[in-house]
Amino acid sequence: MRRTTIWIISIIIGISFFGLLFLQMRIINAMVKMRKEQFDETVFHALDQTSRDLERNETFRYLETVAVQAGFNGDNLDETAVERSLTLGDSIGFNGNSSFQIKTQNRHPSTTPKVLTLRPSASSNSIDAANHRFQQFVKNAYLYQRGVLDEVIFSILYSASDKDFADRIDFRVLNTNLRSELESGGINLDYHFTVLDSEGREVYRCSDYDPEGSDYSYTQTLFRNDPSQKMGVLRVHFPQMNRYILGVARMMIPTMVFTIMLFITFCLTVWLIFRQKRDTEMKNDFINNMTHEFKTPIASISLAAQMLSDQSVKKTDSMIENLCRVIVNETKRMRLQVEKVLQMSLYDAGNIRFNEQELDANAIIDDVVSTFRLKVSQSGGHLTSQLDAEDPIIYADEMHFTNVIFNLMDNAYKYRSEDEPLELHVTTANHANHLQITIQDNGIGIRKDDLSRIFDRFYRVHTGNKHDVKGFGLGLAYVKKMVDLMHGTIKADSAPGHGTRFIITLPTYG
Repeated sequence: MRRTTIWIISIIIGISFFGLLFLQMRIINAMVKMRKEQFDETVFHALDQTSRDLERNETFRYLETVAVQAGFNGDNLDETAVERSLTLGDSIGFNGNSSFQIKTQNRHPSTTPKVLTLRPSASSNSIDAANHRFQQFVKNAYLYQRGVLDEVIFSILYSASDKDFADRIDFRVLNTNLRSELESGGINLDYHFTVLDSEGREVYRCSDYDPEGSDYSYTQTLFRNDPSQKMGVLRVHFPQMNRYILGVARMMIPTMVFTIMLFITFCLTVWLIFRQKRDTEMKNDFINNMTHEFKTPIASISLAAQMLSDQSVKKTDSMIENLCRVIVNETKRMRLQVEKVLQMSLYDAGNIRFNEQELDANAIIDDVVSTFRLKVSQSGGHLTSQLDAEDPIIYADEMHFTNVIFNLMDNAYKYRSEDEPLELHVTTANHANHLQITIQDNGIGIRKDDLSRIFDRFYRVHTGNKHDVKGFGLGLAYVKKMVDLMHGTIKADSAPGHGTRFIITLPTYG
């Protein structure tokens, strides 16, 4: 599958996942908003009903007072009780000629006939006259009953106006009514409440009321039909309101978790696909490079063998010696390449042989430099060394350590710049019980994107992929693994056109 196709599919699926998460967030937000509106509506209804119950309780208490002071006889008031009820204004706080007394003087229930006796009329015995008298009877009865109710209502208003605000409220009953109304609306949360008078003074506060945590509270006016100076305010705060409202989102949390898990799994799958594709490309490149690496020595060996076996060609001792040298060198070259691949395979399988011993790093590096200096000189370059480490003793495998230094120098030679001669410089120094080996060149350099992957197996930078430089892409991977086995580190600094510098740091044991 092409890389572009994988990217297109990945983008489409990624957009789908983000769209699904967005819709889930919108649903959660709508559910929370709806829950909040329902909560507000229930609380406001409960507060309104509690306020009404408070006023109703005050009315009932007044009626009980009237019943006690006026006197009940069974379920009906007698004539004397009615007359006594009309004069209760003086006994419960009416002084002077109030509007209540004026109204009762103008229409005293005792002056209104309670029963009208229907007598036969000499002038008319018609049904219309009887209906008229009956209607008049109903009207007079209605006026009488309304007068009694007016007296009671006016008495309640005037008696309440003379009481202190706190004395008008039974706070236990208020709390019980509020709790009952909230539970009937399906709210079983703990709440705190306080009661304020018309001037904002606190007349009651429940024991667990916390003013610091009541930034958002619900308020209800008490005694709404009274004059403004006689009103009060009930303020209620729910400490666990947010938890209650957000609780509706809990059912959506598992779906979001599974969606995120699917998205993470999808991202890992895409990453594995690209990694597998990259490994496949590197392995294919490795096979191509290996073919090129083996093609030349095989052709050389084949040509030398043909010349030796061709009887028509006159062979001298020097010619035979040269042909044999070609066969030996090319065979050795092939063996070294195969050995390198086998070493990497053995390392992956955990069967690599690593014979550690004390080594003088300066001496080994000096030998490699001496061997490699001729090769660099033949290409017009210069190889210099500055082995200043005073404590060069390390604990490593001699063969593998030699190969590490040789591979890094050979890498610099392969990727030298065509515009200027190669300048290769090797140094050693001690830093805090460690030996630091630096190999620096002025070659073509490495791009930043490639720099983090140069130690991967089979990976080769852009120039290597064109096959103008031979190799399997195993040299630096081998170097990295050998340095790790020596308990050291290696890092590379490079930029295109400015060369490359490899720094190896190994512990010393001198």
